[in-house]
Amino acid sequence: MIKLKTEKDLVFLRKSGKILSSILNILASEAKEGVALIELDLKARKLLKDAGAKAAFLDYRPAGAAKAYPAAICASVNDVIVHGLPNEYVLKSGDVLKIDFGVNYSPRGGAGKGYFTDSALTVGIGNISKEALHLIEATKNSLAEAIKVCKPGNHLGDIGFAIESVVKKEGFKVVHGLTGHGVGFKLHEDPTILNYGKRGEGIMLTPGMVLAIEPMVAIGSSEIIQQKDDSFATADHSLSAHFEHTVAITDNGTEILTF
Repeated sequence: MIKLKTEKDLVFLRKSGKILSSILNILASEAKEGVALIELDLKARKLLKDAGAKAAFLDYRPAGAAKAYPAAICASVNDVIVHGLPNEYVLKSGDVLKIDFGVNYSPRGGAGKGYFTDSALTVGIGNISKEALHLIEATKNSLAEAIKVCKPGNHLGDIGFAIESVVKKEGFKVVHGLTGHGVGFKLHEDPTILNYGKRGEGIMLTPGMVLAIEPMVAIGSSEIIQQKDDSFATADHSLSAHFEHTVAITDNGTEILTF
């Protein structure tokens, strides 16, 4: 069941999203050659504590996972699309890093109801290939086009259509089996948001919906494999990219909460 958010809810979701975007941008700026993934996770934890918020991913067990997630961020490198663990791996030139991050903000310092936002971006480390740069830009652009159609009266299929249209035009593949989702009162809520679809099909978008839209794109295969650490990688081990924003559907159109 889709849970609509009130204007009062959006006040707190904006705060959650502002905290998230600030921290995520810092992490992206510090993701460079010679930096270990675990360092980025530790940085995120410190910044969250300073902001009076919690890591939405930490100790969360997503559907299909063998165990609860042990980190604050997902740090996925090259063919790994999502749910990559921030371990001792040291970033090197040419790597394509996806940082996925969720924030749980409570307006009463943890005593009240939490408000969840979710966002992701992809960073090229050092000198990346032209194809990797093209992949990153295409994925980012597909998210931008999807957000443009997040208006009352449009449908979930319009979002998927917008994403896939950009991705196909640029010669890449939308990853199958991984989706966007509702968000706000929990990290994952209804509805499921496919990254492909047909115009005018699916649930109609209405004011009060808060959605995490997250195109995941691969250079090669659209198929995925789940690895032993519960991360997901492209089946052919080709490079992947991932961008995500939490958006609110309002009477006036779209509001990006994690910008």
